[in-house]
Amino acid sequence: MTALPPTFTAGQARLAALFSRDLASLVADGGIYELSRGVYRQASAPETAHLDILAVYIRASHAVVCEESALAIHELIDDIPSAVHIAVPRGRHRPSISYPPVVVAQYSPATFTLGIEWFEAAPGETVPLYGPARSVVDAMRHRHRIGETLALSALGRYVRRATPEQIGELQRVARKLGALTVIRPAVEAVLA
Repeated sequence: MTALPPTFTAGQARLAALFSRDLASLVADGGIYELSRGVYRQASAPETAHLDILAVYIRASHAVVCEESALAIHELIDDIPSAVHIAVPRGRHRPSISYPPVVVAQYSPATFTLGIEWFEAAPGETVPLYGPARSVVDAMRHRHRIGETLALSALGRYVRRATPEQIGELQRVARKLGALTVIRPAVEAVLA
């Protein structure tokens, strides 16, 4: 099993000469854990609070962690999301994952890559997610869906701890996403 990464798929296990009966035996013995259908994690792997995010990324590597999940990772909200929120470009495959619970949003392909950064979900294992500015702008754009209170709370927390450069980044992202008319008055209200 040393040839396998800490989090791996059944397909990767087959390439390492571990077949389904071997995986079932390892799960029963506690050598590995099944995180999602076809996604496993070695029991000896470093602990992490982000197993759900790793499992979803392994199954949908074209997706980006977004909305409530990204806001929670950036500590812009106190809520613990009940599902992993991911975005995929409109027109691309929309993953269907029953466990862990997943909320899939589709974003415009023209702006999909705007604000992506990488988050170390476990030592040596990174996943793409939207940065703080993009996450706040998306929350304000989709406040009807995620909740006005949550969106305004994230914006307020971002603005109160932001440097002038970060406020500029927030406005730049809002402009590119066509949300400057929503962001500008909200930022002014927080700063007042």
